[in-house]
Amino acid sequence: MTRNKIRTALSGALVAMTAALAMPSLAQSTMTDAEVRKVDKESKKITLKHGEIKNLDMPPMTMVFNVSDPSMLDKVQAGDKIRFSATNDGGKFTVTEIQPVK
Repeated sequence: MTRNKIRTALSGALVAMTAALAMPSLAQSTMTDAEVRKVDKESKKITLKHGEIKNLDMPPMTMVFNVSDPSMLDKVQAGDKIRFSATNDGGKFTVTEIQPVK
């Protein structure tokens, strides 16, 4: 292997390592801060006042979401601060994960 090839390989490895260390984990990057405004167990929905949802290109607002697992609603109540992940499945916005903020 020539010096130039070694230098190129080492440079590429250094760039990859630096990028990996600088990036937040995928889970953290898709989580959004919010405050629970309403929990509706009967209709399996939650109302959240949320920050920007980057993966959905959505600005901060208050809105109603469906939940992928209704048992998530047993763990929160109005006024709770949370972090959450959501998806858009054909215009149906659904919370897929909820984490309490401590």
